[in-house]
Amino acid sequence: MPDPYRIWLSEVMLQQTTVAAVKDYFLKFTTLWPTVQDLAAAEDADVMAAWAGLGYYARARNLLKCARVVAAEYMGVFPSDRDSLQTLPGIGPYTSAAISAIAFDLPETVLDGNVERVMARIHAIETPLPTAKPELMALAQALTPLKRAGDYAQAVMDLGATICTPKNPVCGICPWRDGCEGHATGIAPELPRKLAKKAKPTRRGIAYVLRNSNGDWLLETRPEKGLLGGMLGWPGSDWSEAPVAAPPVSTGWEAAGMEVRHTFTHFHLILEVMTARADIDPDIGKFVPHHAFRPSDLPTVMRKVFDVAKHRFE
Repeated sequence: MPDPYRIWLSEVMLQQTTVAAVKDYFLKFTTLWPTVQDLAAAEDADVMAAWAGLGYYARARNLLKCARVVAAEYMGVFPSDRDSLQTLPGIGPYTSAAISAIAFDLPETVLDGNVERVMARIHAIETPLPTAKPELMALAQALTPLKRAGDYAQAVMDLGATICTPKNPVCGICPWRDGCEGHATGIAPELPRKLAKKAKPTRRGIAYVLRNSNGDWLLETRPEKGLLGGMLGWPGSDWSEAPVAAPPVSTGWEAAGMEVRHTFTHFHLILEVMTARADIDPDIGKFVPHHAFRPSDLPTVMRKVFDVAKHRFE
């Protein structure tokens, strides 16, 4: 039987993230923490550092919360039914269905982006997403078998990932080609249709990069709630149209000469990078010894800040 812990971990990592991006992270996590009890006992900072760069950091916070609930309340054994799974932190309808079907072979319907695309094309559904989601779920449920539901779920997801791809689907080798209404009518590559997205706004911010005479770096752990919650980062301003923030210490700050640009799900961000050297106790954050500082522990946008700022200290 597949390991529910590994199924859960992979499904959480794969939320809004590609297999290629997840592979190395999955291997790292399962090496460092091979069981859910191991993960539950891990230090928060170690888990957040191991997750750095994968994005959507609320997933990492919920990962720890969920592991600790499973370890403490379920004796390290994941429940098999969807209702119980959905009471766990960070597990919603999709993830609970995936765990139930793949790990426990229960007849639950797994509907991810790949399956939505396959259903939309097979049935030539022209209603745009996300409006079409309930209709696509009903069609997917009608095809879900009572036996080997986990194998079926993975097969349909793989079909969407490798053959019924978003662009240039390989209809010539598709096992469902003959019954596909989208292929028969010639509109398969256009499906699923999607509502037009609103343009992303642009926000600005300031990041302060400070070193002391020992070469230590001033960092802070961001508040648990909000973007990059619980992650290490550089002290800075809010991210808005007109950001305001007092620097962590009063000293001679200088602009690094280059802005950092990063795109989140809902907005673009432009950060001004300020640098300084000073041996002053900060109002915000704490100094991390230079030998313990690893840029890889930072989320992507904070690593970009480091890449811009580090040249000022060479």
